[in-house]
Amino acid sequence: MRAVEISEPGPADGLRLVERPQPTLEPGQVLVQVAAAGVNRPDVLQRLGKYAPPPGASDLPGLEVAGHVVDVALSDAVPSRWQVGDAVCALVAGGGYAEYCAVPAAHCLPVPRGLSLVQAAALPETFFTVWTNVFERGRLGAGETFLVHGGSSGIGTTAIQLAKAFGATVFTTAGSAEKCAACGGLGASMAINYHELDWVAALKAATGGRGVDVILDMVGGDYTRRNLDLLADDGRLVQIAFLKSAVVELDLMQVMRRRLTITGSTLRPQSVAAKAHIAAALEVKVWPLLAAGTVAPVIHAVLPLAQAAAAHRMMEEGRHIGKIVLDLAR
Repeated sequence: MRAVEISEPGPADGLRLVERPQPTLEPGQVLVQVAAAGVNRPDVLQRLGKYAPPPGASDLPGLEVAGHVVDVALSDAVPSRWQVGDAVCALVAGGGYAEYCAVPAAHCLPVPRGLSLVQAAALPETFFTVWTNVFERGRLGAGETFLVHGGSSGIGTTAIQLAKAFGATVFTTAGSAEKCAACGGLGASMAINYHELDWVAALKAATGGRGVDVILDMVGGDYTRRNLDLLADDGRLVQIAFLKSAVVELDLMQVMRRRLTITGSTLRPQSVAAKAHIAAALEVKVWPLLAAGTVAPVIHAVLPLAQAAAAHRMMEEGRHIGKIVLDLAR
């Protein structure tokens, strides 16, 4: 099979199109002939040598795929609902940049009605991440206020739509007028250009001084203190990345006095069972919204597998809005 491997850690040119054997299946897995694969920032971090695959995962980059099941390894412990020929999208711990990918059967979801395989490949990584962090860990409820930083990213465009669909008032930050406009079109009540405005002051004013119930942050560093200042009493800060710094200084008295919660997670190292739980919740709670068109993946660009390096450079430039997808048919 064709696959893109990381020949050496470093710049995007280190991604190389190669021939590799098809993966072999373990019990409870299915083999997916990949039609399209999503590109995500953790792929870039892996290429830079900063985010190693978990034990047992493929060394190839790629955390989400869509395609057709071509083989099933049955397991008494994990019976598979999938049959050869089924169209699925799936979360994977690695190996997505390839023509075939071995996937735990429980991490596959049906391609939502009306979506192409390219669109479906843009779903798993961001939807799994947003669901488990915003709704399970952050406990965002209808009628609450929600802020997502980086609203034009794949995570951001997903979070805006889901929070809006479940009845929250959504705020976001983004780095340009174009990105702010896109966030507003997806359902954000206020999109703040962080180059131009103090987002803490702006959102304090917008909420009458109360603050925000839940914040989803990917920045870290000095944003952490500002996020805590912006949280309403009993608010929840959910951390899923740190583009600035993972090391911060906190005023714990503020956390205690105002009953704040600081939580977060990384998705890739979680157990097969934990990811299966998220997949099951998504199919019940979110997949009907996708089928109805209430929520949809936002795709910035689609490139062929051979242009994976260009896809990574595009992500690192930071001008994209939504997801970048590799189309293996091109």
